Amino acid sequence: MSLARRIVAEGLGTLLLLAIVVGSGVMGARLAGGNDAIALLGNTISTGAGLVVLIHVFGPISGAHFNPAVTLVTVLRRERKAADALGYVAAQVIGAVLGVWLAHAMFAAPLLQVSTHARDGWSQSLAELVATFGLIGTILGLSKHRAEFTPVAVGLYITSAYWFTASTSFANPAVTLARGLTDTFAGIAPASIPLFIAGQLAGALLALAVFGWLLAEDPA
Repeated sequence: MSLARRIVAEGLGTLLLLAIVVGSGVMGARLAGGNDAIALLGNTISTGAGLVVLIHVFGPISGAHFNPAVTLVTVLRRERKAADALGYVAAQVIGAVLGVWLAHAMFAAPLLQVSTHARDGWSQSLAELVATFGLIGTILGLSKHRAEFTPVAVGLYITSAYWFTASTSFANPAVTLARGLTDTFAGIAPASIPLFIAGQLAGALLALAVFGWLLAEDPA
């Protein structure tokens, strides 16, 4: 598959992912009547189900990263060239922003927004470390023997992590940046973003080290 097609697939897949995350957040909040638990439940189910479908659709084309942390891990594992990865990350970030704007347009909300939803504190960063560690671990753990189950496993893991992490499991730097541009249920205030991304990158690197050791083959 040509690099151009892979980059477009990453951008389009990430766009659709953010439309799902933000759009389901808006719908959930509107229908929940102020009950955040119900709104989060709707947001969770939609995101987890959507991820399964998107990874199945775009996985054969680009690998369906939709996530700079995943792309970084593939570079460090020497599965992808750094130059190609830059194209992936650029497409992911652009696609994520466009996905937020698409969700706004679908719900007749102002296109340009900045979130006021503060998600501050080291506990939130720790939650993002845990969320991203688990996501990368899921991908690496299934890569050798159950690769065909990865789309379902990723969707199930994110569904679970929405509820067991204090941050509701962003686990994705591109998603985090884009969610700073929506003042809806799924938003995050720009001031909260650096700690989230720091936690995500730390979690990805920790998972790479831990699962790299766990999955290494013993010498003959």
